[in-house]
Amino acid sequence: MTHQTSHHIPDALMAAYVSGTLPRPFALVVASHVSMCDDCRANLHAHEAAGGAVLESIGEERLSGDLRSKVMGALDDAFDMAPEPAPAKRSGVFPGPVMEALKGQPPKWKRLGGGVRQCILDMGAEGSARLLHIPAGNPVPEHSHGGLELTLVLQGGFSDTTGHFDVGDVEVADGDLEHVPVADMEVDCICLAATDAPLRFSSLMPRILQPFFAI
Repeated sequence: MTHQTSHHIPDALMAAYVSGTLPRPFALVVASHVSMCDDCRANLHAHEAAGGAVLESIGEERLSGDLRSKVMGALDDAFDMAPEPAPAKRSGVFPGPVMEALKGQPPKWKRLGGGVRQCILDMGAEGSARLLHIPAGNPVPEHSHGGLELTLVLQGGFSDTTGHFDVGDVEVADGDLEHVPVADMEVDCICLAATDAPLRFSSLMPRILQPFFAI
């Protein structure tokens, strides 16, 4: 199923995804969004075509020794690291790349407090990717960001100071944004979020609990 979205993947992130340089947690968000968004799927193909044209343009250059095979091998490895836009069958609200990360199983939710739950999909030196389940009408505690955060809406929606985000929309947040995302009233909000640094919570209790929940 595809959705008409208003907030898309920026070109710089799409280019990094296509080149294989985007950290895996963010690549999971991009792949999931692309599987839901016709516009960004077309943009992905455009970036791939542009990359192919560059490779073709240098095809006549002579490469010494086994340099060519090493270059092509590195490109293959880079693309192997990034999730494909639709490598697995969609299940309910979860697109194929998320189902791949879940290994085809339902999410194992853990409570964070205030009714919010999470399921960590990827955690490593490059950052983390997790599913968040926010009850309808509930806020996420006020916070800012120590780095980049991509949040893709899979069910419901949320609003903050930057606007409203519906199914398929991606919010791109950095250290300049301090916000209180609030889930829509109609249905619980489920999001896929990737970060490369811990969040910076404004209130004391979330800061105390933060190390236990790896957020």
